[in-house]
Amino acid sequence: MRGRAGRTETEGARSGEREPERIARAALTRVIEPGDEHGGRWLREFGAGGLMARLTAPDHEDTGLTGATTRRLAGYRLRATAADPERDLAAVTAVGGRFVCPGDQEWPTQLDDLGTARPIGLWVRGPADLRKWALRSVAVVGARACTPYGAHMAATLGSGLAERGWVVVSGAAFGVDGSAHRGAMASGGATVAVLACGVDVVYPRGHAELIGRIAEQGLVIGELPPGDHPTPSRFVLRNRVIAALTRGTVVVEAEYRSGSLATARSAQKLGRFTIGVPGPVTSGLSAGVHELLRGEAVLVTDADEVAELVGNIGDLAPARHGPVLPRDLLDPVSARVLEALPARGTIHGDRAALAAGTTLDETIGRLYELHALGFVERQGDGWRLTHAAIRGSNARRGDP
Repeated sequence: MRGRAGRTETEGARSGEREPERIARAALTRVIEPGDEHGGRWLREFGAGGLMARLTAPDHEDTGLTGATTRRLAGYRLRATAADPERDLAAVTAVGGRFVCPGDQEWPTQLDDLGTARPIGLWVRGPADLRKWALRSVAVVGARACTPYGAHMAATLGSGLAERGWVVVSGAAFGVDGSAHRGAMASGGATVAVLACGVDVVYPRGHAELIGRIAEQGLVIGELPPGDHPTPSRFVLRNRVIAALTRGTVVVEAEYRSGSLATARSAQKLGRFTIGVPGPVTSGLSAGVHELLRGEAVLVTDADEVAELVGNIGDLAPARHGPVLPRDLLDPVSARVLEALPARGTIHGDRAALAAGTTLDETIGRLYELHALGFVERQGDGWRLTHAAIRGSNARRGDP
């Protein structure tokens, strides 16, 4: 039978069985900081409900929670006692959100690669299915105080990837992050913002409109419960989620000390693609990217090259070549005869034949064809290049 929500009774029963686990995990997001491997190990060992029971047990009981100092364990216990998961779940529902945890259909299983540093769960705002979007996603990250070049490249990559059906993931910060999100949305594409605070908290405040648009059209996600504010360490730890969620991380401008480099290094450790956009060697904002490119990162210049790298077989970037010049269309013999003519002055037919390695009759015939095409002109008994042919030769060599 189908219930009013469109689920079978069996599915509803399974959901009911999972509810205590969901509530316990929601509570633990108040207790355990993102990326805390002590908490992750305990969670794996005892389960969410078992861990909460141990953290809220009387002080005299042996909880079996080993590996943490007495002072640290006391902090866990204090936060566990104060946690109110029902209030947090109601708060996220009030802003149109939900709590997604391992075992849910919407859970992106690639996050499991983080091991004991895996998120306890994710607070999510937005209409899309996180698991489906994450399957075909790319992170675009970089400097907050980026240059106009960095902002342009981030927006161009965001737009280009979105047009090719890729979901653009970033951190909603100023600079490169915001440009990547805006580029994706400007193309009518999909984008995900991974926050280092509660999904109902606007940070940075200057991006209130942007984050609101992403929540309406895309997804805003985070590990922290509603109302929680960011700290420097939470920004760093947030980056591991961006790296694990996506197939690859593209860094657009980053100094040597940069959170974007932390994202890229997390991607490397997880076996994801690490990608860099080069900049001027004189720019300190590109120094970190260039250091990545000297290692295992792959250089890209546009969305086609990113898609070729992270996509499936057959997602090839177009072949790169310079402009086709008129002389490129000549047959091999005519090209040799043309090349036999000096850049300045004239040459007689017999000397042109010797230089081109052809007979005199064939050389003369080719010279008249080249004359008709505007490459050479007759001067007395000799032949010389036209001004247009000289300019074309310089362009071919890349000379000014």
